[in-house]
Amino acid sequence: MIEAVIFDLDGTLLNTLDDLAASVNYMLGKYGLPQQETSAVRRNLGNGARYLLSHLMPQGTDTPDFDRILVEYGEYYKEHCMELTAPFPGIMDMLRKLKQEGIHMAIVSNKGDEAVKELASVYFEDLMDSAVGEKPGIRRKPEPDSLLAAAAEMGTEKDRILYVGDSEVDYETAKRAGMRCVLVDWGFRDRADLEALQPDHLISSPEELVGIVTCNS
Repeated sequence: MIEAVIFDLDGTLLNTLDDLAASVNYMLGKYGLPQQETSAVRRNLGNGARYLLSHLMPQGTDTPDFDRILVEYGEYYKEHCMELTAPFPGIMDMLRKLKQEGIHMAIVSNKGDEAVKELASVYFEDLMDSAVGEKPGIRRKPEPDSLLAAAAEMGTEKDRILYVGDSEVDYETAKRAGMRCVLVDWGFRDRADLEALQPDHLISSPEELVGIVTCNS
């Protein structure tokens, strides 16, 4: 039986791509580095800010002032992360339906814990029972720490939880946490890449998730 659903944030619940790309290019421009297409930003999302920036700079982490750029990027993105960001179509209806069914819900992300909690509060009101991001003692995905922390906060056994994400990172995280995995094809990876992972479910609309949960709860 499914009693809870844990969601990835970027690319699963929220379309954050345009704000992320704008913040990346602001920092690259500030330091005289080549601008990047939004498609390049999309390909490198899912492993945290350090991974993202290092894969978009000509010299990677050897780029002069890399650590300073990383810090400034985090500060800039925090100030501008809600300008173009919005839930994907159908997300809010899906969350409300799951809530009505008595399903517990949580968010996990490789963003910092403070930012995750703020975004959860702003965009998802009182729909979430937990929101967990990277912080001391919580390693970023694909380590299972955030999923296990959210499960503990909800008081739900992992075999009664579905984890929903949009990338190979999410698939690996669910596997390490011992949870069933649903991948969505409206996020930051191509469907063919997701199919190759063979998740428990691969869906194309939020409404499909409601059907999966209600049939197993």
